[in-house]
Amino acid sequence: MFGIYISHPQVQIDPQVPVPEWNLSPRGRERVLAATACPWVRELQRIVSSPERKAIETAEILARTAGVEIEIAHSSHEIDRSATGYLTHDAHEEAADHFFANPADSFRGWEKAINAQARIVTAVSEVIWEHDPAHPMAFVGHGGVGTLLKCSLSGQSIARNHDQPSGGGNLFCFSLARNLAECRLKCEWTPMEFWQGETR
Repeated sequence: MFGIYISHPQVQIDPQVPVPEWNLSPRGRERVLAATACPWVRELQRIVSSPERKAIETAEILARTAGVEIEIAHSSHEIDRSATGYLTHDAHEEAADHFFANPADSFRGWEKAINAQARIVTAVSEVIWEHDPAHPMAFVGHGGVGTLLKCSLSGQSIARNHDQPSGGGNLFCFSLARNLAECRLKCEWTPMEFWQGETR
């Protein structure tokens, strides 16, 4: 069976609000609702979310269609960027380029890419270790740590060319096993509302 990692879609940007507390924008909510029409959503038997508000909102919409309660994996949060706080789009893109290009370095106090990758890999590993791989499941989180997880699953070095398309709201699929080292990437980042399910 399959596992999927879903990044939250567009958010309501508010420089006065801490980034982890941002909500989905109307466009982001519309995209998640569109995804609920896809058959894979009703196949999900477990949904595990990051503790950040935008991820929880995404997970809750999907969970209503799947008929499950969401779970929170507290260590699956996005890259810790609290040292700089809100950055404009251009400044954020420059910071993200540095983050992925220099995984062992900290950009102005940001969490290092190698540390964020170890954290998300551990968080996902702990969940699937006690999960029955015969039951499809989804992790809902963020593009940054999602990309780091994807690099690990595919055996690729950390690099930004593995990042999701802009706008968020994308997913990738992977095979499920008790041990994350035995899971295999099965598709590249795909908009959540366009993915039609696992290719059998």
